[in-house]
Amino acid sequence: MTNCLIDTSSWIEALRADGDPKVRSRVSALMNEGKACLCDMVLLELWNGARGDREKKGLKRLEQGLLLLNTDNDVWDMAKELALTCRSKGVTVPTTDLLVFACAARHRVDIEHSDEHFELIRQAIK
Repeated sequence: MTNCLIDTSSWIEALRADGDPKVRSRVSALMNEGKACLCDMVLLELWNGARGDREKKGLKRLEQGLLLLNTDNDVWDMAKELALTCRSKGVTVPTTDLLVFACAARHRVDIEHSDEHFELIRQAIK
C-alpha cells in the first residue's frame, strides 16, 4: 500500500472518543504502518476546529510526526481543472475537497476519507 493522505473528515472521526470505529481503525492502521500523510489544507481545517490546549498539542504532534505533502503550483492547477470538470458535469463540491483531492493525485497517494465529495469527484473525472 502507498502512503495515504488522511482527509479532515476522517481525522475528525479518528480523534473523537465516540468517532466511527471503522474510520478510527483505518486511520490507526495507517498511522501504525507509517503511511499517514497530511497536506496544508487538512491542517488548516484541523487547526480551525481545534479547541483547547489538549487538541492543539495533539495537532502539533501530528504535524511534527507525519509527512506533509507539498501544495505546489501543480496541485493548484490540478484543483482548478477538477473544479472546471466537476462544474461542467453538474457536480458541486467544496473547494477544500478539490484541493485535497488534487494534492493526493499530484503526489500519487490514496485518500482516507469519510466524505462523499471525493467519490463525486472521482465519478466526474471518469
